[in-house]
Amino acid sequence: MTPPPALPTPAHTIGPFYGYALPFPDGGDAAPHGHPDALTLHGHVLDGAGAPVPDALLEFWGPGPDGELPRAAGSLRRDPATGGFLGRDGVGFTGFARVPTDADGHWTIRTLRPAARGEGAPYLAVCLFARGLTRHLFTRVYLPESDGRPMPTDPLLDGLPPERRATLLATAEPRGTHRFDIRLQGDAETVFLEFG
Repeated sequence: MTPPPALPTPAHTIGPFYGYALPFPDGGDAAPHGHPDALTLHGHVLDGAGAPVPDALLEFWGPGPDGELPRAAGSLRRDPATGGFLGRDGVGFTGFARVPTDADGHWTIRTLRPAARGEGAPYLAVCLFARGLTRHLFTRVYLPESDGRPMPTDPLLDGLPPERRATLLATAEPRGTHRFDIRLQGDAETVFLEFG
């Protein structure tokens, strides 16, 4: 007897699915709890068709208002005594946040406004992991000046055409909130950086 012909295997989305394994409690809180200068940065990760990308993972790094990068070790190491995360005590500024996107592709972090470190405008560095990407992507978020002054000159921003430059600029919203959407492809694709 001849076996029936095999049916095609259904397509599967390439993994790994970072958003399910790597987030940790308070991962979006880089700023100390209740800090009067904390700001909220949020947005969506969108594919080339403008659809949300669920289960992506974003990491943010940045200096504090003094322009210094936090040097405290262990913000992701488990404290054997409490089971919590060392350095994530809600008191100190960690400069690091890791958050997943939700089913709508939305993410949120709380941080302090970064100050410039040397030449250029202050920014937060971003690393994006998502299903379907064989390599993670790097970009930056530039926040508008809080007092309405023009943004300082920046070599990266100054080297981009205005429409590409706009993909790196967060938009100010009411009550210390800023929005920054990341578009993976398409006409308004976010500028991604390559490190050699």
